[in-house]
Amino acid sequence: MTNDLIAKAAIDRRMAEIITPVIEDLGYELVRVRLMSGKTTSLQIMADKPIGGIEVDDCAVISNAVSAVLDVEDPILDAYALEVSSPGIDRPLTRLKDFAMFEGYEAKIETGELIGGRRRFKGELAGVEGEEVLINIEEGTIGLQFDWLTDAKLVLTDELIKEMLRQRKDAGALNEDAFDEIETEGSEEEKE
Repeated sequence: MTNDLIAKAAIDRRMAEIITPVIEDLGYELVRVRLMSGKTTSLQIMADKPIGGIEVDDCAVISNAVSAVLDVEDPILDAYALEVSSPGIDRPLTRLKDFAMFEGYEAKIETGELIGGRRRFKGELAGVEGEEVLINIEEGTIGLQFDWLTDAKLVLTDELIKEMLRQRKDAGALNEDAFDEIETEGSEEEKE
């Protein structure tokens, strides 16, 4: 069962049912899916790797696999564009494990109902306890039932950027050596 954070509308949930197995078979995870209609219709898929983040090549692999399945299933009536992306640094938090993984980082959370007179909470994530997401706000640490959440995302901070770069480097996705080996034209002749 897909939660509202991953897929809000009924059509999004249907899309999630179709594409989740495809994405997972490739070794990725579905972070979010949204069918956006405006002048043109686009199906936005946000995916990630369990470790290290995804690159442009990964998005192409996912796009090709998902396109093939959607051509067969044909759940979208109108013509649409398929957009596959990484969650980005200030990523949406859509799964309970996301809140545990990003403990200690700042987040914005919204709930469907008023909780203590408010729907919006901003503070440092304090992990997960059962089905509750813990967040440190000015008044102290509070627990919000995961089912209450309608929107949640990380706040872009210097600490978060540093951590994401570190993770990508550890996963081998960021090769700093590639930046050091830039040769300029004529540098070979100068050495002789």
